[in-house]
Amino acid sequence: MRAPPTSVQTLRQRFRPLVWFGVLFLAVAFLVRLVLTLRSRHELPGAPLEWLYAFVAGFGYDLVTFVYVAWPLLLVTWLVPRRAWSSRWGGRAVVGLCAVLAFATLYLGAAELVFWNEFSARFNFIAVDYLVYTHEVIGNIRESYPIGTWSALLLLATVAVMVGSRRVLVVRDEGSRFLQRGAVVGVWLLLTVAVSFAVDGQMKDRSSNQYVNELAGNGIYEFFAAFRENELDYAKYYPTLPDKDAFANLRRLLKTPDATFTTDDPQDITRTIVANRPEKKLNVVLISVESLSGDYVEGLDVSKHKHLMPNLDALASKSLFFSQLYANGTRTVRGLEALALSVPPTPGESIVKRPNNENLWSLADVFNEKGYTSELVYGGYGYFDNMNHFFASNGYNAVDRDAIADKDIHAENVWGVADEDLFTLVMKRMDDAYAAGKPYFGHVMTTSNHRPFTFPQGRVDLPQGSRRAAVKYTDWALGDFLRRAATKPWFDDTIFVITADHCATSAGKTSLPVDRYHIPLYIYSPKHVAPGRVDRLMSQIDIPPTLLGMLGFSYTSRFYGYDLFRLEPGRERAFLSTYQELGYLHGDRLTSLIPRQPVKQMVPTLQSGDAVPVEHKDQQDAHDAVTYYQTAAYLFTHGLMKRNPQAR
Repeated sequence: MRAPPTSVQTLRQRFRPLVWFGVLFLAVAFLVRLVLTLRSRHELPGAPLEWLYAFVAGFGYDLVTFVYVAWPLLLVTWLVPRRAWSSRWGGRAVVGLCAVLAFATLYLGAAELVFWNEFSARFNFIAVDYLVYTHEVIGNIRESYPIGTWSALLLLATVAVMVGSRRVLVVRDEGSRFLQRGAVVGVWLLLTVAVSFAVDGQMKDRSSNQYVNELAGNGIYEFFAAFRENELDYAKYYPTLPDKDAFANLRRLLKTPDATFTTDDPQDITRTIVANRPEKKLNVVLISVESLSGDYVEGLDVSKHKHLMPNLDALASKSLFFSQLYANGTRTVRGLEALALSVPPTPGESIVKRPNNENLWSLADVFNEKGYTSELVYGGYGYFDNMNHFFASNGYNAVDRDAIADKDIHAENVWGVADEDLFTLVMKRMDDAYAAGKPYFGHVMTTSNHRPFTFPQGRVDLPQGSRRAAVKYTDWALGDFLRRAATKPWFDDTIFVITADHCATSAGKTSLPVDRYHIPLYIYSPKHVAPGRVDRLMSQIDIPPTLLGMLGFSYTSRFYGYDLFRLEPGRERAFLSTYQELGYLHGDRLTSLIPRQPVKQMVPTLQSGDAVPVEHKDQQDAHDAVTYYQTAAYLFTHGLMKRNPQAR
């Protein structure tokens, strides 16, 4: 006769599904990390200890993540009465829940592989952002990947896992008590609270190689960490100076030969900019090209892909071509923010998507005061990334896909119309402004160089669906636009400014690989801009004041950017950021601000993105980096970037 089971044995029976789920979860997490490591092996250091660190630290994060994700099954295991648990239908229900968890685990593992392929990172703030815009994101996934086939395969894999687990996953309870089970849940609760306070997403970042740090994480954990820190209070998380000292230093940094502060208020950065050339009210078309990396530009040192852009490569010799321009960030909204507001990036979400972002001092305000029609022209639907609201609230007319008739569209995907159709709309808007006798300023945001990389057939000699083909099509569309624009009566009095919103990828061996922020800038106007090459360091936020200076505009400014042609040599700098890390590039040194960490400095290699940490910090660079970022965050959160700061 078999002895009755002990309390330990009954608890072991009861919680067997939880143990099974833990083994499955950790096994899938290990396999995902192994696949990502093998795919990224050429970017990883050769030291075996670095690889070992990624797996050991990664296993720790996998365990922490399991503590969180196990809660649904844990509660079911605790709360379901013993009679229901041991019944036929109760057992089937528990096995069914386990099947759902298995499918979700496999699906998220596969999603991580896809996400890594696109961003070379675990789930991060980009994944959080994309949850808000399910129509575009789901549409993009459907247009880019065989999602139906993959889902069916994952479903088959789930069935195989469940069949293979049928002898292990036995739902049985021979006498566990509610309070005994509650004790297990209580311990789990204490463990959950402990890891919530003891562990954060930055603890794993101990390697100088960013790929190692990413591999050491867990995608699910990273996703929720990004969600929790989507808006970061600069003063709470980053190094600071006394506000008085920060603003005093900022006024010193912003002082240039063409600028005079209008008040003695230390927190007021309003300046009067006085031009040194006659004013020309020329039309301006500012084109921020989706993902136009320096990698694709033959005139830049970082070029890795030759002959993809014959039109832009030829345009460089006909334009004022800037070779040392760096993007503010890794998202379109960061580029839009820099070009519209001329401010350094603030931590967390872009200003374009944050609350209370109306009535800010913008580039359009300057043009509007000169009598221009100012517009954002976008080929997709402008509710995405809050673009319509932001631009319409800050001096621009927001013109998007709704303004384009279906008959005028040659191709379209979930992100918007083909670039050539967008440029047709731009020319129509310029025709209307010309007929009304008004100068025109249009900020144009393209979309074709974005996955799923589709465009009209017959335009280029590469098959659709690849980044290289999309880059070549984007170049074709730009060349076609300039050729068509040259037939218009307004062409001779128009300046075309072509740059990028950000690079095609932000991944590198360091957390801020400078080569992944390097973008081109062409300023083209055959009648008004002499061709040339400018090799001075330049930030994306410097484009607006440099353009206004070339037009000979005197104006009121609250911009952080410089007119590069009025700036004394040696004062050039650039800003680079992720949603958490804030970089300041000055001279040969990159200063980096990271939440809850001291200021970090390194010497980057501009061509490769590698960087060597420095032992002795440049205290002035550290001081200036904190000044820029602290004051930008302060001015925005306190309503001091408004057109009328007193009306906040």
